[in-house]
Amino acid sequence: MTSQETARVDTWIWSVRLIKTRSQATAACRAGHVKVNGDRVKPAHAVRPGDEVRLRHEGRDRVVIVTRIVRKRVGAPVAAECLVDNSPPPPPRELLVAVGRRDRGAGRPTKRERRELDRLRGSGGPDRPPRG
Repeated sequence: MTSQETARVDTWIWSVRLIKTRSQATAACRAGHVKVNGDRVKPAHAVRPGDEVRLRHEGRDRVVIVTRIVRKRVGAPVAAECLVDNSPPPPPRELLVAVGRRDRGAGRPTKRERRELDRLRGSGGPDRPPRG
């Protein structure tokens, strides 16, 4: 391997298992969720060893340093050798926002239940300014 070896950023983040599918990696780049050395990049941007890749995926920020270029998806042990993970630890599950879930088969929410859900989510409700 030469030090000038490069790969597309979307292919690389998929290959090292930061994102599950290549199409999700491409979509993340197009949406501006991927930065290389501080700059938002398109899916075809070339990454080199030593580049810092920042990725926002599934509500979590990942910060990795490229140590090795791979173009094909590799196993988890090999993928771990291709990057240095400097990501902050994920937030504890207790701090994640609880989403209102309904039991399966419970049907549509009643008007009262819908208002309670809106109040929990912080949208709508009697405190909302009137339209018009």
